Amino acid sequence: MTLVNETQQITILGSTGSVGEQTLDVISRHPHLQVYALCANNSVDKLLQQCLRFRPRFAVLADERAAMRLQEQLSGSETRVLSGSAAMSEVCQAAEVATVMAAIVGAAGLEATLGAVQAGKKVLLANKESLVMAGDLFMAAVAQTGATLLPIDSEHNAIFQCLPRASGRDGDLGGVDTRAVRRILLTASGGPFLDLPLADFAAITPEQACRHPRWDMGRKISVDSATLMNKGLEFIEACYLFDLPPDKVEVLIHPQSLVHSLVEFVDGSILAQLGSADMRIPIAHGLGWPQRMESGAPFLDLAREGALEFRAPDLNRFPCLGLGMAAARAGGTAPALLNAANEVAVQAFLDGRLGFDRIPLIIEAVLSKIPCEPALSLAIIRAADEGARILGNELIVKAI
Repeated sequence: MTLVNETQQITILGSTGSVGEQTLDVISRHPHLQVYALCANNSVDKLLQQCLRFRPRFAVLADERAAMRLQEQLSGSETRVLSGSAAMSEVCQAAEVATVMAAIVGAAGLEATLGAVQAGKKVLLANKESLVMAGDLFMAAVAQTGATLLPIDSEHNAIFQCLPRASGRDGDLGGVDTRAVRRILLTASGGPFLDLPLADFAAITPEQACRHPRWDMGRKISVDSATLMNKGLEFIEACYLFDLPPDKVEVLIHPQSLVHSLVEFVDGSILAQLGSADMRIPIAHGLGWPQRMESGAPFLDLAREGALEFRAPDLNRFPCLGLGMAAARAGGTAPALLNAANEVAVQAFLDGRLGFDRIPLIIEAVLSKIPCEPALSLAIIRAADEGARILGNELIVKAI
């Protein structure tokens, strides 16, 4: 059991992204939390500033040329600069590292995050794609190595906090008891287009889609929230995390984003976790687990918040959510195909090459054209991912 004031050496995958930056903000408030390694894709300037402030032992960039630039700027410092996916895995599995924050967006974080689990680390999972793509392999590795897996997505963290502990277990998600769970309810804000007329969806711009009404997130995740694909991916993730069938997982629209998710039990009781729309709350929960620590997030004043609203999701308005649910029911490589098709479609939208309303059409076409098969190995999952990306890009060029 990690004590709240026990020194932790931490590797952050995706340190220059939104979750990575907020993780560093929480770390800065607690001297016993020390940064071992910071990892990013190619954001040299931002990673340089983080290295100068937190003085990690290693800085890792996926891009080799970016790493060379960073090495020049850090000349004379104590931080050693590395590059490539193998280096990211190394700094996750190092003996000195106790905790890994997995916050790389998309499929790029899969190998390093899985490596951290295989090394038996305490893994704070903010990279939902790792479970979406390789859920069975990922959870099997958790069981085999005794790694501690803690969900950081606000919804899954909320569910984790609401579930009772199984006796005699500490840390890993196998220690939660779901036997008395009737269903879990994932809340979704509905994004910026919850009430926008469907006729206007074709004209939505990237700037509009990235302007989330409640959360401050990166561009890709913001678009996923606008299409509700983010909730479709979280639906799949929840099934794997809590070992529940899709018929025990539901989605509920909650525009105020104060109730982060709910658990309903067989006796009719419902437990909910509430908090400000601030990712530092689940981050601090994960870093301090099994105790609690200050996060820096504002506290709720419920008397000032007004009414809380809940709605059933409209799958005609948000077909991406329905596609995510269908992929969860299909299993196998279907979630990996879904994720890959979504990533290329969202990037095309952000680049101005695809209309917002065409994103679900690309995903649906990929899923209909590539057969789903059992996800028996990482090689099979990677092949499905690559095939879906190739087909997705071909369909985008043709604009289906």
